[in-house]
Amino acid sequence: QVHLVESGGGSTQAGGSLRLSCQASGDAYCTRVMSWYRQVPGKNRMFVANIGSAGNTDYADSVKGRFTISRDNAKNTLYLQMNSLKPEDTAMYFCKTESMPPRCPLDNWGQGTQVTVSS
Repeated sequence: QVHLVESGGGSTQAGGSLRLSCQASGDAYCTRVMSWYRQVPGKNRMFVANIGSAGNTDYADSVKGRFTISRDNAKNTLYLQMNSLKPEDTAMYFCKTESMPPRCPLDNWGQGTQVTVSS
């Protein structure tokens, strides 16, 4: 399995930028597809973006054109560059690896990093 540690969260004003990182350790095979999700209190965790091992990406409509997901396979690190931030981007951000049975039977989640955007 995989252990994930997010960092880079913080507070900024609307229009600002932040860069999140997610350091992965463990079975690299299980990090072939990695994602960012976010969650606000009282609501479900929501998909933000994902990236495959070849660099193919997908984004939620709400962040397209503002957020960029990337990865450095040599460093086992996932990134999320967030530009033009809005107050509605305020959330706890989590990175995740996708399960790929049988070798990787479970999704793996980090502990999260808080992003706060003020108007």
